[in-house]
Parts: sequence; structure tokens; C-alpha cells
Amino acid sequence: MSFQKEINRRRTFGIISHPDAGKTTLTEKLLLFGGAIQEAGAVKSNKIKKGATSDFMEIERQRGISVATSVLAFEYNGTKINILDTPGHKDFAEDTFRTLTAVDSVIVVIDVAKGVEEQTEKLVEVCRMRNIPMIVFINKLDREGKDAFDLLDEVEQKLGLKVVPLSFPIGMGYEFKGIYNIWEKNVNLFSGDSRKNIEETIEISDLSSSQLDELVGESSANTLRDEIELVEGIYPEFDKAEYLSGNQQPVFFGSALNNFGVRELLDCFVEIAPKPRPKHSEERLVNPDEKNFSGFVFKIHANMDPNHRDRLAFIKIVSGTFERNKPYLHVRNGKKLKFSSPNAFFAEKKEIVDISYPGDIVGLHDTGNFKIGDTLTEGETINYKGIPSFSPEHFRYINNADPLKSKQLYKGIDQLMDEGVAQLFTLELNGRKVIGTVGALQYEVIQYRLEHEYGAKCSYENLNVHKACWVEAEDEKSEEYKEFLRVKQRYLAKDKHGQLVFLADSAFSLQMTQQTYPSITFHFTSEF
Repeated sequence: MSFQKEINRRRTFGIISHPDAGKTTLTEKLLLFGGAIQEAGAVKSNKIKKGATSDFMEIERQRGISVATSVLAFEYNGTKINILDTPGHKDFAEDTFRTLTAVDSVIVVIDVAKGVEEQTEKLVEVCRMRNIPMIVFINKLDREGKDAFDLLDEVEQKLGLKVVPLSFPIGMGYEFKGIYNIWEKNVNLFSGDSRKNIEETIEISDLSSSQLDELVGESSANTLRDEIELVEGIYPEFDKAEYLSGNQQPVFFGSALNNFGVRELLDCFVEIAPKPRPKHSEERLVNPDEKNFSGFVFKIHANMDPNHRDRLAFIKIVSGTFERNKPYLHVRNGKKLKFSSPNAFFAEKKEIVDISYPGDIVGLHDTGNFKIGDTLTEGETINYKGIPSFSPEHFRYINNADPLKSKQLYKGIDQLMDEGVAQLFTLELNGRKVIGTVGALQYEVIQYRLEHEYGAKCSYENLNVHKACWVEAEDEKSEEYKEFLRVKQRYLAKDKHGQLVFLADSAFSLQMTQQTYPSITFHFTSEF
């Protein structure tokens, strides 16, 4: 198959939502249609002993939440689909923000009963900033929930989207009869029997036909006719160009757990979702069909296989083809590296691939060469941008709880920080180590992984810090800067890359410091 065809048949997307809206379950069902797994597992059900395929870390199985973004790929009707299932929990938002730099489009999952939740708002905002095309999936229709029109309004108002329903529910909760697919003009009846893997659809091109009354009963049929008329009156026609530019968002209804409405979503997605898109680097715009390879690291994950202490760097391929055993330039280090076993993913199953194309995600074994945001090319010096570190909101001293294991502890902390789980600051005054995170749950994850993966125990001590700010001085030789370093000595630290950071203990003291030293700029993200 030609290079151009390989690019055109790839779709790379992320699934985002508030925790518990059903992201991971939806991912599982999509894989089921791709024939990649035989029986889908739900995250929280005790009846099904099989856990979700995309949650492979022990801690995820215990809590029933997704902690790390997982990468899954499958083939469906000749299209190669790459899914990045992101954590919904706000304590892991940073991982999700970084993942959004590697996707070409997004599916937003919304719970029918809870509607739009706070975490969804934040993530959608990031997608809108980058004009990423979005499809909305309203999930859990077999439960009692909000009225369909109310939900559509809420999505428009809270998320600032322009929606176009491409399917519509017939009834809801106990009254739920099925879904009318506006996109394909057919009716899909809900049997409520989740053992039936894939349900049959009935073609109905004309809603006024009496066949509809026979299928769902007269009153439901009449309600549906009124509602569809209303939908056609209120909402614009679906326009693919508008969707691709991020100005219009199609909406589907369904129930991922019961495998309902998922095929419709997938069929439409394959047809309309964007193929791999060009990406901006600091030097120029890079197109996918360029012959030379380039790609960037958006995530690093240590110890995917607990028996081998391995680290994998996840690389999104932007242009050209990535070939096994071919030397590539690591732009930041200026070194050539080659990779004998690049991995393609299927949850915890990995296979070695000889050649990968734009849009694909490849896992490279890493001995500590990579950091998040690194670029690999065939020799050209380009740097992909857009993967910042955010200022953490929680800070704690980390102490070694077992003096004999200090080597393991430092190695563990070092590797976890490279993954971007949290940020490490070293105080200038006494060299104590401080860990800063976006959410408090991260501390448990760090403690758990240090003990189980590195055999090291740690304890924490609270530290009163309001914000960490990266320091940029107009002139490092000026008296003002020297005075700042002397007066604020207690509050200064270095981050992992050796950049100077000011740890302000309150909003007031930060404000005062900004006024006292006007020639110094304080940044809330590390990318400046």
C-alpha cells in the first residue's frame, strides 16, 4: 500500500471526560467492534472478573479509575484506529493535557444523569484552544437521566460548543426503546440484553411509516416524530468542513456498557474524523506526507512490565515513516540513536513493528535518554512545542523512610519525575527535595509505585507553598536580581532541568515580590 494511502487510513484520537462518565468502558466496546477483544470488561463490576484491558496498573484495578493514559490500536473496516484513553480524574489532568498534543481529534463522553461536569469543561477548553475536532457521546441512556434537549442545551452553554445531533434517543431510562440514527436513517432497538454482543438495526428511511409504530409503539413513535422535527428545526445540518475546523460538534446517544449506539459512533467517526494533521514546530509547519521522519515524545511510562524494569517513551509520528534499526537524531542531545524493538500497543500486549506511519504511536525502550517534549528526526533540527509543565498546587517534602534503600529511592523518584507524574524541586538552601503535584492523589500513586516497583519507602511532610513560579530575570548581573536571590534565599529551588523556581508561600507574598522586583518575571508554566 502506498505511503499516502497509509496516512489517509489512520485516525488518532483521545477520549476525554469527567471520571465515571464511561470513557474506559467506551474504549473497551470500540475494541470489541475492532475484533481486538472477545469479551469487554467494565471497570467497576464485580460480576465480571475480567478487568478493563486498558487499565493495566495494579493501582488502577484496585481503585476502579484510570491513572495513566493508555494507548490502544485496532483495525476496523480497513481503517487503522489509534485510541488514547486518558485519565478523567482531575489529579491526573496534566497527563491528559499532554496527551491532547498527540491526538488529531477527540471524543467527549458525557453522563446522561450528571450532564456536563467540571473536569469536562477544563479539558474541552484545552481542545477549543487548539481547534481539535470533537464528537460528543452522551452515555448511560439505559439509566434515568436528563431530557435530551436539556442536555444538548447544557453542552452548548457550558462547553461553548455548536452541536448537531446525529442520533436521537427513543425514550429514556425505563422507557428507553432505542435510538433513531439521523446520520444513517435507521432505528436501532434496545433489548436490554447485554449478552447479545451486537444488535441488529432496522432501516427506516421515512419516519411517517406505520412500521415505526409497530416497532416502538404508537406513543413513543409519535413523540419521536415530534422530536426529530424539532431537531431539524433547531439545529443546523451537519457540515464536515465546520466539524474539522473545530466549529461544529456532532452528538451521538448510547449506552457503552450495553454496547448500544457504539457502532453508529464508530462508523460515523471513521467516515468524518480527520486523518493525521500537520503540526507546528518552532521552526516551521511539518506536513505528514513529508518523506523524512519526525516525531515527539508526549509521555514516558516506567515499568509497564513489572518483571523488567523498563521505561517506554511514547512517540507520536508526525511525518515520514519510522523504521526499525534505522539511526535517528535526538535533537536535544544531538546524538544519533537506533531502536531494535519499537513497540506498537494493544493495552499490555505489545508487538514489535518494522515500520510505522504518521498518526501512529510507537513505544521506544528508553535507558534515560528521553524527556517529555523531545523531538526525533532524520537529521533536521526541529523542536515540537506545546508540552508545558504547569505550576503544581500541592507541595510536600519527601523523606526517605528506609536509610538502607536511599539509592533505590532516588532512582525511583528520578524515573517517576521523567514520566511527568509530578515535579521535583531541590531547595537551594539545604538541598531538601520537594515534590509538587497537580492533585493530592498523586502522592499515593508515587508512594505506592516507589514501594512496589523500586522497593523504596518514603514519607511526606507538609510544606506551605501557594505557587511555584519559574523565574526569568532581565539581567542576571543586576543589583536587583542579586538582592532578590539574597532576600528570598529560603524560598528558592531548582527544578529538574536546573531552572530557578520561586516557591511563594501565599498569594500576598507573591504579589509583594512582583512589586519589589519589577525587572523579574514570574511564570506559571515552564515553557517560556
